[in-house]
Amino acid sequence: MKILLLGGTKDSINIIKFIKKNFDAFILTTTTTEYGAKLAKDGGSDATIARPLPKNELIDIITKESYEILIDATHPFAEHITQTSVSIAKELKIPYLRFERPITNMENIDTSHIQYVKSFVEAGELIANEFNEGNVLHFAGANTMADIVKNVSIDRFYPRILKVEKSIEKCRELNISQDHIIPMTGAASTEENIQLIEKYDAIVMITKESGEIGGVIDKIQAANEKDIAVIMIQRPEINEINKENIVSNLDELDIKLKKLL
Repeated sequence: MKILLLGGTKDSINIIKFIKKNFDAFILTTTTTEYGAKLAKDGGSDATIARPLPKNELIDIITKESYEILIDATHPFAEHITQTSVSIAKELKIPYLRFERPITNMENIDTSHIQYVKSFVEAGELIANEFNEGNVLHFAGANTMADIVKNVSIDRFYPRILKVEKSIEKCRELNISQDHIIPMTGAASTEENIQLIEKYDAIVMITKESGEIGGVIDKIQAANEKDIAVIMIQRPEINEINKENIVSNLDELDIKLKKLL
């Protein structure tokens, strides 16, 4: 079984380990960064590609190398690549599975500090209007910073990013000071988030609704503890996906793969 896995998330590493343990499969994992590719390789992926791939290149790889299954385990907010991967699977008539991490269970969480928005531009506008003094912690990745700083001064903007050249370059392009950059190696604990709120004297935190694996609960609990606001960007709805092709855990993935075999 030859699988093309669109990765770059912690979910994708878990998928690689699970498939290599339970199936006779060759896995090529694509990521947008060298760091993501290294993690995939360490997780057991047979091959990796560490750069964004346009649609035509993905089609060439699948057809020339005879990949039989396309698994999309990209981030819930990577809307464009998910739309692209769905169209590729339809065009090539190969099985497509979308691994979509569950929405965060807020049942026992104090959500009184959360304000929901639909985009990062909207988040920046909300901060400009309602939190126009004090510092802003940005826990939503380097690719989303530009939409925030359209309305928020970089003097009070503190992003937590992976310390890879691509992310550092985005900070340079936006003139974000080196001493405002918070290096990240993975999801932070509640206590680590509290320490960052205190260190940078933050009054508001920006995050995506990226699920428990993305550390959302720890961010909310830290904000609750320090009585600061959380601006949470809601997940985009991707209408192109057939719900029958969505799995949310490894057990569901196992059932789908066994059916395909």
